[in-house]
Order: sequence, then C-alpha cells, then structure tokens
Amino acid sequence: MPTITDAFCTGNIELVNAFGTREITHVVHDIDGTHSLIRDWPPVMGLSMLWGMTCGLTDDFDSEENFQKLVKRVGNENLGEMDDVCRFFNGYSAITQLEYGIRRGFQEGNYPDSLTLSDTDKKYNNSILDRLRSGQERYDDIPERDEVRNFIDARTPRFFKFYERLLNEACRNKNTADAWINPEKWRVPGGLEFMNYLHNLGIVNYFVTGAVVFEEGGMFEEVQACGYDIGPDKQVEALIGSSWDKKLPKDEVISDLFAKTGMKPETTLILGDGRTEIAAGAGMGCVCISRLDANDTRQRKLHADLGTHIILPDYTEPALQKIIS
Repeated sequence: MPTITDAFCTGNIELVNAFGTREITHVVHDIDGTHSLIRDWPPVMGLSMLWGMTCGLTDDFDSEENFQKLVKRVGNENLGEMDDVCRFFNGYSAITQLEYGIRRGFQEGNYPDSLTLSDTDKKYNNSILDRLRSGQERYDDIPERDEVRNFIDARTPRFFKFYERLLNEACRNKNTADAWINPEKWRVPGGLEFMNYLHNLGIVNYFVTGAVVFEEGGMFEEVQACGYDIGPDKQVEALIGSSWDKKLPKDEVISDLFAKTGMKPETTLILGDGRTEIAAGAGMGCVCISRLDANDTRQRKLHADLGTHIILPDYTEPALQKIIS
C-alpha cells in the first residue's frame, strides 16, 4: 500500500501542519491553478462580479451589446474590491461568486424596479454577504423572502453562462488551442509526471472543478489538451464538475464523491489551490497539499490557518517521491 509521510519535506516543499505517516489510496485534485493554467479566470470573474454589482441585473444585462463592452474591459482596469474578493473566494463555486456580485448590487441599491427590498430584506442580504466573506457558501437558515431568493435563482444561471462566454472569449479558447500544441506551457510544472507517478503507485485520482463538465469542450477538453487521460483505470479516474443552474460548493462535490465511491478520508489526499477544497479536506480528516506560488504570502497564511499540511509551488521537487512512496 502506498504511504504519505511528513518526514521528507525539504527544498520548496513546506510542512505547515504535521500528519505523520498514513496509507494513501486516493487523491482528489482541483484543476484550475492546481494543474491547469489555461483559465485565467480572476480578471473575468472580478469584472463579472463588478458588473453584477453595478448593472442592476436588468433583463438585458447579458445582451450582446453588453457582452462586447465587457470583453474589451477584461484585464484593462483595476477592479478594487472584486480583485481582492476573487483571491479570497478562490475555490468557491462560480454561481456563489456571481451571487456575491448581485448581492453587492442589492447593498448598493442597484436592482430592477420590479424587485422591492424591505429593510428586513436588506438586513438578511447583509448577513449573507458576511457569511460569504467568512468562507461559507450555504446560508439556508437565513429566512430570506421567496421573491428575493427566486430573483437570484433566476438570474444566476444566465449570469454563469454569460461569465463562461466572457471567459471563453477572453482567454480560454485561445489558450486551449495553444495547449493542444504546447501542453507543457499550460501545466503547473511537474504536474503530469506527478500524476503518472501516483497512477503507477496504484493510487486512484479524481479531478473536481467548479466548472460545468460536458464531454466535448469546456473543462473536459482543457484537461485533455494539457495531456491528462480521463476514464476508468487511467491517470484520472473521473472528472467531476458543477451545474449551470444549481449551486454546488466544492466541499459538497467532494463529500458526494466520498459517499458514491466509499473512499475513506483517512486514506485520501486533497490537492488544491482554493480555500474550499482545503477546508473541506482538513475538516474531513484528509491530508491536504496546497499548490500555491512561493510569493503568495496571503494565501499561504490562509491555507495554513485552514489546516493544510503541505504547501508547494509545483511538483518538481524530487522529495515528493519520498513523501508519497
């Protein structure tokens, strides 16, 4: 049985919370920023959230005219609050992040005349924003009125598709096309070799994502363009994603995977760069590895506080084959 140990952390592999030595049977991997660099999503998501806050989500918010205007703005302006929110919300589902923009619009008074918000509605909205800023994606205990909740539920699927279209136009399509030709350029260094190493040890690997997964295009194509094989008994056993119209926090995606497969937290490694997957893994008792750039001191502190065990910038350090062996 393969094992993972904290005894050989050296070089650019930092041990932040000891875990000893454990058997390891499965690894659950995030994709964006953890293995693939294709989606430069923060500038697009930040601008989308800003749009949600300022446009009022009127019926034409996702019109062709507005799409063309926003495409030209991607990466060309300081987004202030939304730049910071994107970094903090890394790992949240896309629908949650877009909902944040809508709710900030409520707070700023930007919403259609057809929607009426009472003082109580605004109080509940502020409480939900506080929950989101504290790392929580669920707040079903807050008794928000159906009219307000239904407005958000109706707008977010459209907003999600609008965001994905912006992302495709801004970076995803051209980067994926280049990845088919130059896959190494779009992988975190050492990632494919590390995945092959895990697979050859008999460890079962899963990819999880906040993006919607479909067989042709999208995240499925990106993973393949980066050189990863998906399918039973391959490098990646399965790719599991989100939904266009239903919020699926990544911690729930992971817990559902455990329930369906019978995986055990004590023999599973969680590998990611977002707060959600690391918090979920630490909370379940998994070993967690955070893939974070060496100069990202803010995220490194956050992940250490969330309970991650190891932080590394990439998968090139030879000691990895001693840590997992």
